[in-house]
Amino acid sequence: MAALDILNSRPDGATIARGFEEVDAGCWADSGDVVVSADRTYTFPGTRAEVAAHYRTALARDGWIPDPEALPGDLSFTRDDMTLWIVFLTTESLAEAGHGSRPDLTTGAGYSVSINSYT
Repeated sequence: MAALDILNSRPDGATIARGFEEVDAGCWADSGDVVVSADRTYTFPGTRAEVAAHYRTALARDGWIPDPEALPGDLSFTRDDMTLWIVFLTTESLAEAGHGSRPDLTTGAGYSVSINSYT
């Protein structure tokens, strides 16, 4: 999962966030399902719309389709047995994840690219 090229795709000007240099990958079992996951976190000085445009193009090129079950405005895609989503980071979401105050991730468009696959 961590080797998927889409995790390294990013808009021009986006950089890997400090402290997130490695792809965060793992697996866990929950209610009988096994989930394999990977995610990568970026900082980007531009807008959320620019991030969304980049990934809509890159994901379509890579065979991902918009998730038919996603809520309007969600950046969620599927391919084979995988789901990918783009999550824009906020001060609150960083605090919940134990990352404290990270202005580099809450100005511009700090975001994560996450992929899950149930096996």
